[in-house]
Amino acid sequence: MYAIIATGGKQYRVSEGDIIYVEKLAAEADSTVEFNEVVAVSAEGKLSVGKPNVEGASVVGKVLAQGKEKKIIVFKYKAKKDYRRKQGHRQPYTKVQIEKINA
Repeated sequence: MYAIIATGGKQYRVSEGDIIYVEKLAAEADSTVEFNEVVAVSAEGKLSVGKPNVEGASVVGKVLAQGKEKKIIVFKYKAKKDYRRKQGHRQPYTKVQIEKINA
């Protein structure tokens, strides 16, 4: 059994027990979070696709940690003009373990 959920502007294919990294959620570590935007659910070989979401379906997960990804460097410059800008960025994320798919 698997489900496709939408959160943070992205879609994720999840099964029970999976660990996923999603855009930062406003939840503490060791708390539960519920994803109600379920785009599709597959159970017993039968696929249910929503328009746009599957009615009555939800996915429950447990927040394992909050963190930041590895730093990326944003470097801008214009050739021959002595224009240089260096900036770092670390995107925040939430680590979630999928516990139950309700369909």
